[in-house]
Amino acid sequence: MLGKRSEKVEKILDYIGGFLAPSIAATTKELSSTLCASKGGFIPPGPSGAPTRGMASILPTGRNFYSLDPRAVPSPSAWRVGVALGDDLLNRYLLEKGEYPQNIGIVIWGGHTMRTMGESVAEALYLMGVRPIWEEQSGRVEGIEMMPLVELRRPRIDITFRISGFFRDAFPNVVELLDEAVALASSLSETAEENFLAGHVRRDIDQKVSSGIDPVKARIEACYRVFGCRPGAYGAGVSHAIDAKNWKDENDLAEVYLKWGGYAYGRENYGITVPDDFRRRLSQLDVTVKNEDTREYDMLDGDDFYSYHGGMISAVKAFKGELPCSYSGDSSDPERVKNRSTVEETKHIFRARILNPKWIESMQRHGYKGAGDISRMVDIAFGWDATAEVLEDWMYEELANKYALDEKMQEWLKDVNPHALLNISERLLEAIDRDMWNATDEMKEKLREVYLEIEGMIEDDGTT
Repeated sequence: MLGKRSEKVEKILDYIGGFLAPSIAATTKELSSTLCASKGGFIPPGPSGAPTRGMASILPTGRNFYSLDPRAVPSPSAWRVGVALGDDLLNRYLLEKGEYPQNIGIVIWGGHTMRTMGESVAEALYLMGVRPIWEEQSGRVEGIEMMPLVELRRPRIDITFRISGFFRDAFPNVVELLDEAVALASSLSETAEENFLAGHVRRDIDQKVSSGIDPVKARIEACYRVFGCRPGAYGAGVSHAIDAKNWKDENDLAEVYLKWGGYAYGRENYGITVPDDFRRRLSQLDVTVKNEDTREYDMLDGDDFYSYHGGMISAVKAFKGELPCSYSGDSSDPERVKNRSTVEETKHIFRARILNPKWIESMQRHGYKGAGDISRMVDIAFGWDATAEVLEDWMYEELANKYALDEKMQEWLKDVNPHALLNISERLLEAIDRDMWNATDEMKEKLREVYLEIEGMIEDDGTT
């Protein structure tokens, strides 16, 4: 009420005036810190995180950020969000299929883990029915324990991990924690209906032993669930094949994904080459998922998104014979987590950003670089469709009409970066040639004319 003091309001105003506003005003230090670093100067340290997740402590930006304590992953707050993500995913699948998924593949990156304190790690543990034990004073994870089935009220899910090279390097203890969780959950004397993971491991052990493998070794191999690229390497490889047009169909992309990611990690294994085991796990996946924790960027902002997650989807289709249910988990608002299908997420991004005149105008303000980013966006959208079949014909038509055939856009691209227009038209023609886009003959001819015109213009100018 007016005229009445409120301690809560005063506290908020003190926080805004005493910390938040001055910290935001000090973000001008980004450029000066960059210049100072280039001269070998000292940059004051500061915490890392995402301001859109309420992490105001990272302000002001422009500091030499430090990471989190990897031994505190996942944190109690990450556990709560991870549980919510897991429940939402299972409920979504139950609604669509009428049963629980037995096998889920999850992509986990290091940057996401740092920003969220391990939400995806927590989700995977929860799906397996495993709970972290935290040391009370330090908040570090000191162990894990099994969640009783009466508490879970569902089966334990079999989880396969595809980790990034950065995650492998930054969180070796978490890799071991995941491996320990798999071993613990798979050793329980529960039925295959109660514990999908244990049932699958027992089945694989029997198959390996019957083929002449030692029982001890058979159990170790049957428990491989954490996969990544070879030690010292980074990436999933799929984007390289697509950019180079060095592929024929999803079988080629699946083999690339297998070759790059067929290395097992755990407590006793560090990058052991096991492509056959990775293939077996991929061929059994019912669901794939990669979580995003911020709306500052999306899955059409970089080729690693489709290389890791899209590559997994493509591999499942090639090795299993059908597309899995694929989700993009959204915890940008930790209080309202949601799993969208990759198709739904792509449509959402198209309508909110790709076809948004304000976004197009913002790209045009950056001239050559903006044109290059638009061209790269078309490449990434193509990559997602090549791996996960997420684009519909109307989406290709919108890309063509807005970025290749619109006269004003053409003139701007010709002026600031003709190579971008050449690449856009070429990539759209490739989508038609690969039967990814059922375009009309008229559309194909228009794009071909644009391509030939720009190619000739570039040759006449002598640019490369």
